[in-house]
Amino acid sequence: MPADAQTADSNGQTTGSVSGLPVPRFVSLKADKTNLREGPSKDHRTTWVYQRAGLPVEITAEFGMWRKVRDSDGTEGWVLHNLLSGRRTAIVAPWKKDSIFTLYIRAAEDSSPVARLQPGVIGNIKTCDGNWCEIYGEGFDGFIRQNNLWGVYPSEKVE
Repeated sequence: MPADAQTADSNGQTTGSVSGLPVPRFVSLKADKTNLREGPSKDHRTTWVYQRAGLPVEITAEFGMWRKVRDSDGTEGWVLHNLLSGRRTAIVAPWKKDSIFTLYIRAAEDSSPVARLQPGVIGNIKTCDGNWCEIYGEGFDGFIRQNNLWGVYPSEKVE
C-alpha cells in the first residue's frame, strides 16, 4: 500500500500532492458505475461497485491518478480520479434511519416547510453557511440544517 501522498500548505491545511486541493474533501461520483478498489491501480481487486452518479464521497488521500475515498457507511477504497466530480452533493442523515427531515423555504425552522425528506435522499448542494444548507433534487429545493447532512463538514461554508 502506498504512502498517502499529501503535503501541508502555508496555512497548515493538508493538500494532495497531485491535485493541490485540500485533503480530506468531499466530491461526488461522476459515473453510474464506479469501481472501488483495494489499492491505487487496476491490478488491485474491485471490492465494491457503486451504481449511483452523484453519490457523495470523501477523498482522504491521493496517489497519482487515484483517490482514496470513504463513503457515508465508512467503506474505503481507491477510485480513478476521472470518475469523480467536484460537484457537491450530500446524503440526508443516513445514520438516522427512522427519521423524517423537513426542508424549509428559508434557513429558519419557523419558515414554511417545502418538503419532507427521508434518510438516504441525495441532494445537490447550492450553498451552506455553516448552519444551514440549501439543497435541491428531483422534486425538492430548500434549506436543511447542515448537521443533518453527510457530504459537508460541520461549520463548512459552501458557495
